[in-house]
Amino acid sequence: MSGSSLDGLDLALCEFTINKANEDQPIHGWQLLIHETIPLPSQWKILLKDLVNGNSLSLAQADFDFGYFIGNSVKDFLIKHNQSADILASHGHTIFHYPENKMTYQIGNGGAINTSSGLTTINDFRSTDIGLGGQGTPLAPTAEKILFEGYDFYLNIGGIANITAKIGQKFIAFDSTPANQVLNGLAQRLGFDYDEDGNIARSGDLNDELFRGLSLYPYFKLKYPKSLDNDWITKNFLQNILMHEGNTQDKLRTATEFIGYQIAQSINQIMSTEGLSQIGCKMMVSGGGAYNTFLLECIRKNMVSVATVEIQIPSPAIIEFKEAILVALLGTLRLYNLTNCLSSVTGASRDSIGGAIYQGLK
Repeated sequence: MSGSSLDGLDLALCEFTINKANEDQPIHGWQLLIHETIPLPSQWKILLKDLVNGNSLSLAQADFDFGYFIGNSVKDFLIKHNQSADILASHGHTIFHYPENKMTYQIGNGGAINTSSGLTTINDFRSTDIGLGGQGTPLAPTAEKILFEGYDFYLNIGGIANITAKIGQKFIAFDSTPANQVLNGLAQRLGFDYDEDGNIARSGDLNDELFRGLSLYPYFKLKYPKSLDNDWITKNFLQNILMHEGNTQDKLRTATEFIGYQIAQSINQIMSTEGLSQIGCKMMVSGGGAYNTFLLECIRKNMVSVATVEIQIPSPAIIEFKEAILVALLGTLRLYNLTNCLSSVTGASRDSIGGAIYQGLK
C-alpha cells in the first residue's frame, strides 16, 4: 500500500484460511506474519506529488517505474525475511480519482510488478466498482467486515480520513475529510515531516475565519456515498489554507481542529440518517493519525455533543498496516472469485469482485 501521505510503501505478509462455501465470512482465520515500511526515495516523493501536472508520457513511464519499484521492494523484503508468498496484491498509488467521470487511476503497473517480483500479481481494485457507478472507495469496509469485527464505527486517519459504520448486517463508508495530507503539508513548511503528537498544532491558536471558510466547501454537505480526490485536496483545500493570512502554527491548529470537527459531523450524519443509538458505541481508530494525540482530543471534544462513542486504539501493527492487510485480503478474495467490494459502501449498482490478475511463475 502506498498512501497519499507519502509515508512510504507498506508491506504486510499475511496468511489467510479460506472457506469458499461461506461467502458472508470466507476467512476462518488469519494472521499478520511480518510487516515493514519501505521509505519512499526522495525522487519518488517529488514525482508522486507533481505527477498529476505532468504529461501522458511521464504518467505512463511512472506507472511502469513504480510497478518495478513495488515488485523489487517485495522481492527484497521476502529474501530479507527468508519468506515466500503465493500472491502479491497491490493497491498502487492514486494519481487521479474522479468517480463522477467514471474514472480512477492508480500507478504501479501490474505487469511490471509481476515480472520484477516473479509473483502472481493482483491490482486495480477500484475500476470495476467505478464502472458499476460506484465511488471505487473506500475499500476498507471489506476488511472491517471480515477481519475486525466488534465495532460500530471504524475511522482510518491517513492522508484522507475515512469512516465506516456497521448498520446491522450492512456497512456504509465514505471519505470524511482531508487529514494527514494537509497536516503533513503544513508541518513540512516548518521543516518537519509531520506534526508529532500534534504538538505544533497544540501550540497555535484557532483562526475562526479560516475555520469557517473551510466549512463552506460543498463536499462536507453532500450525502454519502462520496469520496475525495488527492489532486482536489492539494489544489483547493490545502492551497486555501496556505494562502490564508497567519502563521503556520495557527493554521495547523485550525486544520487539526477542523478535521476533528468534521469527523464528529460525519458520525452525526450517519446516526441521523440511519437512526442509530447515540449511546454505547465503539470506534476503532487506525492510520497514522491515531498517533496524533491532539487530533484525538479534538475528535473526542467534538463527539461530546454528538454521541457517546468509546474510541479504541489497536496495536501499532494494526494502526500502521491495516490498509496493507486490507489489500492482501482484497487480493485473496479476488483469487478465489469472492466479493471484495461492497455496493452498500460505494453506491455501485451491485457488489463486485475487483482486481486484475497477472499470472506469476507457478
